[in-house]
Amino acid sequence: MKRFLSILCTVGIAMSALTVPAFASEGEVSIQEQQQMINVAHRGASGHAPENTMSAFEKGFEMKADYIEIDVQMSKDGELVLIHDTTLDRTTNGTGFVSDYTLEEIRELDAGSWFSEEYTGEKVPTFEEVLDAFRGKTGILIELKAPELYPGIEEKVAVALKERNMHGAQNNKIVIQSFNHESVKKSRELLPELPHAVLAGMSWENVTDEQLVEFATYSDYFNPNMNMVTTELVDRVHDAGMKIYPYTSRSPEEAYHLFSLNVDGIISDFPEHVYYHPVKNN
Repeated sequence: MKRFLSILCTVGIAMSALTVPAFASEGEVSIQEQQQMINVAHRGASGHAPENTMSAFEKGFEMKADYIEIDVQMSKDGELVLIHDTTLDRTTNGTGFVSDYTLEEIRELDAGSWFSEEYTGEKVPTFEEVLDAFRGKTGILIELKAPELYPGIEEKVAVALKERNMHGAQNNKIVIQSFNHESVKKSRELLPELPHAVLAGMSWENVTDEQLVEFATYSDYFNPNMNMVTTELVDRVHDAGMKIYPYTSRSPEEAYHLFSLNVDGIISDFPEHVYYHPVKNN
C-alpha cells in the first residue's frame, strides 16, 4: 500500500509540474489553495445517494459543497421536476418519458431503491421544493435538461426564482446552464442579473477562440466534459472572460488532475474528492 501511495504521489507531482499551474509553489499544489476550489456536487452527492433526490442534495450540503447541481425537466401538466434522463426507467420504478406523466404520477414513483434499499421510497423532487429547502444554505447550479422538449421551461424557472427573490445580482449562488445554447440565451434574457453557463460535450473538443468569445456574450462559464480540458483550453476560456467548471470527476485522482490544470471549479459525484491531496496524504 505504501509503495502504491508513493507512486500515486509521484504521478500527482509530475502532473502539477508539467502543467505549471499559476498557483503552484515549486510544482506542488497546497492544501489551502485546493480547499478554495469551487466544489459542485453533481446531481447532489450522487456517489453517496440516489441522484437528483433530496437525500443526495442534503448529502452534498452536509459535505460542504459550494453548489448542488440539479437537472430540471417538466411533467405532463407543466410542473418542474428534477431528474436527469428524459425517461423514468433508469432512476425510478417507472417507464417511459417524463413528459408523459403528471406530477402526481411522478411523485408516486420510487426514485431511490435502484441505488440501494436504504433509499427505498425516495421521491422525485420538484424544482420549487429544492429552492425552498436550500436557498441561503448552498449554491444551486441549475441545468435546463433537454429544454427543446419543454417549451416555456425557461420562463417557468425564471418565475420560480423571481417569486423567491432569487434572481437579483446580489444572489451570486444561482447559476443556470444547459447543453442547449439557445436555451441559455433565452434564460439570460429573462434573468439578466444571474450568471449563466454553456455546457459542452466532446463535440466541442475543437472549440475556437471565436466561439468562446461568442459564448461570453451571454455566458459567464464554459463547462466542458473533463476529457476536453487542457491548460491551453483553460487559458483560452479565461482569456474570453469566462470561468470553467469541468464535469464529471468520479475519482480523487481525476479531481486533483483537474485542479492542477487551473480550472475554477470541479463538478463531481464525490464532493470529498475535490479536496484530495496525494502529496500530503502519503
